[in-house]
Amino acid sequence: MIRTETVTDVTEETFDAEVLGAALSVLVKFTADWCGPCRQLAPVLREIAEEEAGRLRVVQVDVDRQSPISVRYGVLATPTLMVFRAGEPVASIVGARPKRKLLQELADVLDRT
Repeated sequence: MIRTETVTDVTEETFDAEVLGAALSVLVKFTADWCGPCRQLAPVLREIAEEEAGRLRVVQVDVDRQSPISVRYGVLATPTLMVFRAGEPVASIVGARPKRKLLQELADVLDRT
């Protein structure tokens, strides 16, 4: 899995605290090492994590290593992006996108944060 300092890896043990209990909205990227589009999306999410640090936290879940989380939220494809607010999923996006398009799709979520 691609790792950066601005995108935290979460596990089954840390998911509830890192995502469901977070004060900010959290964008969860469900990803896998073998997923090409996931690798394409990594630098985009790193930039978004840096630019929106005060409004949005970005984390990632490895679907192969943390499959119970993927099953719990019905993730069937990678990359899947889910935004959680106050412990509840409020938006879901499947597939990689350029940064501008992704920010457009997240605008409603970010505006409410």
